[in-house]
Amino acid sequence: MRRDVYTGMVGLFISLVFFTVCCPPESTAETIRVALSRQAARVTILSPRHVRLYLPSNGSTIRSTPLRIERNAHGLRINSQRMKSNKVLVDGRKQTLRVKIEQGSTGKGHATRVRDWNVGGAVLVQSVGPQLSAVNRVDLEEYVAEVVNGEINPHWPGESLKAQAVAARTYVLYKKMLRKKEPYDVAAGVQDQVYEGKAHVNPTVQQAVHDTRGRVITYQRRPIFAAYSSTAAGPTEDARFVWDLDLPYLKGVECPFDAGSPRYAWQVSIPLQELERHLRRSGYHVGTIATITPYTFTPSGRVDRLRILHSLGALILRGQDFRRAVGYSRIFSTHFHIERLDKNLVLEGNGSGHGVGLCQWGMKEMAELGYDYQTILRYYYPGTKLLPLRKVKLAPQVSS
Repeated sequence: MRRDVYTGMVGLFISLVFFTVCCPPESTAETIRVALSRQAARVTILSPRHVRLYLPSNGSTIRSTPLRIERNAHGLRINSQRMKSNKVLVDGRKQTLRVKIEQGSTGKGHATRVRDWNVGGAVLVQSVGPQLSAVNRVDLEEYVAEVVNGEINPHWPGESLKAQAVAARTYVLYKKMLRKKEPYDVAAGVQDQVYEGKAHVNPTVQQAVHDTRGRVITYQRRPIFAAYSSTAAGPTEDARFVWDLDLPYLKGVECPFDAGSPRYAWQVSIPLQELERHLRRSGYHVGTIATITPYTFTPSGRVDRLRILHSLGALILRGQDFRRAVGYSRIFSTHFHIERLDKNLVLEGNGSGHGVGLCQWGMKEMAELGYDYQTILRYYYPGTKLLPLRKVKLAPQVSS
């Protein structure tokens, strides 16, 4: 409770300090907020030297690690100290932070899932309902280097590394632009871009990021939704059939460049009972499956809809939803046909990923053929323009 004007001004100053550091103005495009976890029971942070903590209740302090952060009834508990605040920013002060995230109950006798991260920058830990979120605030170019290092082979041709760097930078700026009011810009998993945290980044990747620093793919001077996937194995896909997005630069183009991909052609066998379990876990009310028939296709030849007849009726399912239910690591793309259906569903298919936008293996071969990264990006994202970040509008277009 505010007792006098002076106390109120001090409280306001501390609050402003915290939010300036923890939540900088969203126009600061050079900092990316990466969600390491949104469902943590405990977050432990370690570093070689002291770190700086920012709390809205008492400003900043220098602390040694480890810091074990959990929820309590009124805020957070850091080691044995109870805090009234529901958030804390841990600044690594230019050193690597080791972040150990435990998901699930931490009570005695209960198993937890543990993930270790090594990250640069700072980590914001905050209560989200009954759990914690951990968001890494990291420099844009550092983030891009780590994504490129994780997404493709760093020994690929230099122009392909540059193309991937620009696509990764553009993708995260597009997401940041759309998520200004959200607590993070991108997730660290495959739902956005592969981000493993601070790792040894190959010097060739560092060079590619340096050579393209600040370069962004734009349409009408805004970052595009720079979607990409591993292997198209034919024409790339129109975004309308994956995300119901009608974007002029994400229409299908021919891709005769990726035959060298290990996922250009594949086969998978899925026991029928396992398939039924996957569908039920995804919320589909299915009985014993009798037939599965793809019956509509996208212009690129991928499965748009399929019909599943089962003992409880019939189910019409989008190809993308079918793949999601069974698992992206089991069905590599929706570019498949049914080879056999008995006790097992046997699929034969081509390509890997959603197929929209940049094809990574196609990008590799185009670079090997002598195309520069600008040409590669213009090919897969037609009608776009490369601009330096200072000339890019980082606000969504307002619908008229």
